[in-house]
Amino acid sequence: MTRPGPHLALLLLGSYRKLVDAAVRELADRGHDDVRPSLHYAMSAIDLGAESASELGRALSVSKQAAAKTIAVLVQRGWVAVEDDTADRRRRRLRVTDLGHRVMREGEAIFDDLRKAWAERIGDDELARLEELLTAFVGADTIRLESPGWIAAEQSSIAE
Repeated sequence: MTRPGPHLALLLLGSYRKLVDAAVRELADRGHDDVRPSLHYAMSAIDLGAESASELGRALSVSKQAAAKTIAVLVQRGWVAVEDDTADRRRRRLRVTDLGHRVMREGEAIFDDLRKAWAERIGDDELARLEELLTAFVGADTIRLESPGWIAAEQSSIAE
């Protein structure tokens, strides 16, 4: 039986949501009830080199103001520090703190546990095959953590 094309997109989205929602619940059970995927994506972007609100906004495909609000939340929770730039005193740099890295590692460990649960449910070989097939569709490109490409492209054309 052939299903309509949108069904595949919904299955992929539903799988993603199930994994992320389970991870968020587990983090909450472990005392981190304030972790959200968007905050993890922001910390990852900072680790990858986004050192300012402007750079974080570009990395996440959000406005500088939205990035500044996210930074304020991350700083308030102690996950990110804002430090003076030693090369340019007018500039401040973002850095993920040790606590931020611990929260990120704990979330990653939870995803490892969720992956193991999927392997137990469908088998190691089937899960490896699923990952192989999804990799064939995603390709070798780095998986970007920000908004979907069509949103980012739309925002770029509006800005021009």
